[in-house]
Amino acid sequence: MAVEAAKWRTALGTLGFATYTVAGSGPVDVTVPGLAIDAPAGPTTAEVEAALAGADLVLVENLCSLPLNPAAARTVAAALAGRPAVLHHHDLPWQRPRFLDHPPPPDDPRWRHVTINELSRHELAERGIAATTVYNSFAVPPTAPAAHVGGVGSRTDAARSVRDALGTGPGDRLVLQPTRALARKNVGAGMVAAARLGATFWLLGPAEDGYGPELERLVAGAPCPVVLGPPGPAVGIDDCYRACDVVALPSTWEGFGNPSLESVTHGRPLVIGPYPVARELASFGFDWFGLDDLGRLDAWLADPDPGLLERNLAVAREHFSLDGLPGRIAAVLPDL
Repeated sequence: MAVEAAKWRTALGTLGFATYTVAGSGPVDVTVPGLAIDAPAGPTTAEVEAALAGADLVLVENLCSLPLNPAAARTVAAALAGRPAVLHHHDLPWQRPRFLDHPPPPDDPRWRHVTINELSRHELAERGIAATTVYNSFAVPPTAPAAHVGGVGSRTDAARSVRDALGTGPGDRLVLQPTRALARKNVGAGMVAAARLGATFWLLGPAEDGYGPELERLVAGAPCPVVLGPPGPAVGIDDCYRACDVVALPSTWEGFGNPSLESVTHGRPLVIGPYPVARELASFGFDWFGLDDLGRLDAWLADPDPGLLERNLAVAREHFSLDGLPGRIAAVLPDL
């Protein structure tokens, strides 16, 4: 979410807005501790109004979407009443089992609601809130370089170093799941997919929300070699993508699922799970591999067709390019 917020700030800058950031913690311009997810108490009205005093437009990133800090959401909504604002919804309450009974986000005639998928837009409409879909955006290279279509000799030095650190040999297959470990991330299915491909399974993120014991159980019974976490603090996400042979996103639910497009921009085939928004994204024309389509992926890995990667890249360039984000945002703003 923070990554997408940064992309929006950059895009708003190209539209002529001078931007500043307000949050409960982190490297931001204005810190209001009560905005943090784990704050013991929400911010005061005076704190929020002071933080937003100079703003002509306020972009609210998910704060009024998921009720993770309801007191902060109420205070921010009250402070923004009658003011131009964009509520950027990455998740909605009823999309998470523990928030099923929570009401929809607040609304105001001066606000615009933006969702990251059509599913959420339709669900808001059913609850009387009009929204516009602006899909997450990505830096799409002009072509898939040779280093992105497989082959030991074509890997970058950094990617080879990552594989060496993981203990992955030159001819070994490596499946990367670049997510945290949560129930909805379906880590077990990722391990099974890696096993069917004769690969090592690499889970990049940590266990969260009490999922640690389940992850330990899955690792203990894994049908394939498993690596957990990055091989060192200096290893960046780009090098992780370049080091792997396949990206796995076996989730049962994602609001978007950025690894789906990041696999494309890094020139990697994708194994994708059955989450609803995956079908929505695939409908643009991506050629991805389902969890029930691993035989086809196994054959592709044995004899890679760079054309598949190039076609996926063309779809990403047409519909999800970061270059087009300012125009997509501008379409939301005219009457604010």
